Amino acid sequence: MVSRHIIQTMTSHTDTIVSISSPPGQGAIALIRMSGPDAFSILSKRWKGRDLTSLKSHTAHLGTITDSDGKPLDQALVTIFRAPASFTGENIAEIAIHGSRWIQKTVVETLVEAGARPALPGEFSQRAFLNHKIDLAQAEGIADLIASDSRAAHTIALTQASGKFSHEINTLRDQLIHLASLLELELDFSEEDVTFADRQNLLNLTQTLQATIRRLTDSFRQGKAFKEGIPVAIIGAPNAGKSTLLNALLREDKAIVTDIPGTTRDIIEETLEIQGIRFRLIDTAGLRETEDTIERIGISRAKDAAARAAIILRLTPVDHQGQVPTDIVHSPHTTIIDVRTKTDLCPLLTHSLLDNGCAHISAKTGQGIDELRQLLASTARSKYNPDTDLIITNARHHSTLEKAGESLGRVEEGLREGIPTDLIAEDLRHSIHYLSELTGEIPPDLLLENIFRSFCIGK
Repeated sequence: MVSRHIIQTMTSHTDTIVSISSPPGQGAIALIRMSGPDAFSILSKRWKGRDLTSLKSHTAHLGTITDSDGKPLDQALVTIFRAPASFTGENIAEIAIHGSRWIQKTVVETLVEAGARPALPGEFSQRAFLNHKIDLAQAEGIADLIASDSRAAHTIALTQASGKFSHEINTLRDQLIHLASLLELELDFSEEDVTFADRQNLLNLTQTLQATIRRLTDSFRQGKAFKEGIPVAIIGAPNAGKSTLLNALLREDKAIVTDIPGTTRDIIEETLEIQGIRFRLIDTAGLRETEDTIERIGISRAKDAAARAAIILRLTPVDHQGQVPTDIVHSPHTTIIDVRTKTDLCPLLTHSLLDNGCAHISAKTGQGIDELRQLLASTARSKYNPDTDLIITNARHHSTLEKAGESLGRVEEGLREGIPTDLIAEDLRHSIHYLSELTGEIPPDLLLENIFRSFCIGK
């Protein structure tokens, strides 16, 4: 494949690379990974134990790593993976040693002296891509999997790394290729005025493919929120109980709570995981008219937080007689949840959630807090569920899918208006090109270089 040949010029594909693959720092165990045609012979120069060059794949062996003088550095457990049945498709040796930073550094140095080369960031995954073990979308999924810090983000990344997203894209591309082949065939027989494809059937297929692409692109906003943490702005007048609610949801005192209006003058942001979904809770300054310069800055920041939020908790105390803030500027995709606070002031009020979705809570007694947590989780899953839906989180995927959708939109328009077949076929080829870029079939060279350089060393 041309693209994979081009990327090989970035690094030599015939040498053997080595790197620490465990997180930086000191721990009980560290993992050093080697990949390349000479992985076993190079390691054998610094190994006391069984002959690594003759051992079966997917087996582990205990021995000793030595320096160039044959002096022991550490006892090690080496796992053998023979090509092509390995992550990179090459010979791989994974060396488990004690987690001393000095031992890690010294073992890598002695293996480099023996003939290996230090790996570049993402070079192991790059070789897996070059050797057709994974495609580009799967490689990006692996990077997201490593970086995931919630169950939802992990589930989405795992789905992509497993190839489900690639399968969806390849299915779309195959259908477009079939559609294109029919149009190209017509062009070959254009002088004979032969029609191989019914225009209505082509239009129906185009609309179906458009709907699939639109579903994927529409999932990006929610997917990005799942990945980075869903922003939840807590909005209300002074003394509405915003900071108290933040503390209650977190189950710890993070924000200062007083009876003095305007205590919170800047935004306070904390993260919380509910049912595997990561939320970014944003406590804001109370909304009111004020001449205080500092407080006005805080109120401006509160409004900015509301404009960027995926969910707004709009707080009003049950004994409040004033105007509920309704002029908050927010995205059309934002969900507003009305929350009546301080229900302990109304002993006759016993319910926690009304049928209209308005939450009733008392941070003082804990009433309604668990229900509000559940409401946040169900709201986050209301459009896209990371456990069941295919969701995209990568900006490159979103941009490329949008381009494919735009090209396919022109195909649909051409079919409706009877535009010449050669023009329709050209737009169709563009759509196929963009979908091919997603999985790395025809990726731009610089794109490949940037993607793999963003990986951590050792992956």
